[in-house]
Amino acid sequence: MATASRPSRKKTNGRNNPEKANALLETAAPFDPRLFLTKLAADKTNLDYEASQTVFSQGEAADAVFYIQIGKVQLTVVSKNGKEAVVAILPEASFFGEGCLAGQPLRMSSATTLQRCTVVRVKKSVMLDRLHREPEFAERFLAYVLSRNIRMEADLVDHLFNSSEKRLARLLLLMANFGQESKPIPLIAKVSQETLAEMVGTTRSRVSYFLNRFRELGFIAYDSGGMQIHSSLMSVVLHD
Repeated sequence: MATASRPSRKKTNGRNNPEKANALLETAAPFDPRLFLTKLAADKTNLDYEASQTVFSQGEAADAVFYIQIGKVQLTVVSKNGKEAVVAILPEASFFGEGCLAGQPLRMSSATTLQRCTVVRVKKSVMLDRLHREPEFAERFLAYVLSRNIRMEADLVDHLFNSSEKRLARLLLLMANFGQESKPIPLIAKVSQETLAEMVGTTRSRVSYFLNRFRELGFIAYDSGGMQIHSSLMSVVLHD
């Protein structure tokens, strides 16, 4: 009696084997934008700024993308009525000004340094060329942009549904890199209470009250270098 023959199994490489492909991705070296930027050589410009200097202003021509090597940069928007709002505070290893890659002709916000910074400027044409020629970088850069969009959505939800105390605690934790891919930086540079109030959407007096309360509870501490953020501050965000 004839028996049905078993189908032969072909050896597959990572491209046709999802499990093996995922394992290869997990063991691959993490993407580092600095390695990509070193390839640009003469196609980039390293810029040094002191604190409170303007990188670009709202309404200027959007013709370049920037990358923060050292320091922090603040993005602000001014309404037609002259009201200013802080959009974000970006830490090291952050891109900004990438809206020009999507056809944005003018800057929608202003970028100002919060401390001494080293920023890399890459022309729009150079960046677009590299995105087409470097698929790995293009993939990682897209992931970065999407992750920042998710963060902005979370900020909006936080602003709409959480108390100002929770919003302030979450902001301080984010500024110290808690819950992000990069290692936490417990000591953050000095930021004015006015700036924190603008970002949280409350008054300076309320920010002062909450900061004093956080300090009394041991969640934060002050020294000559700035504000020290302890992981215990997370309890404020998680508390219902």
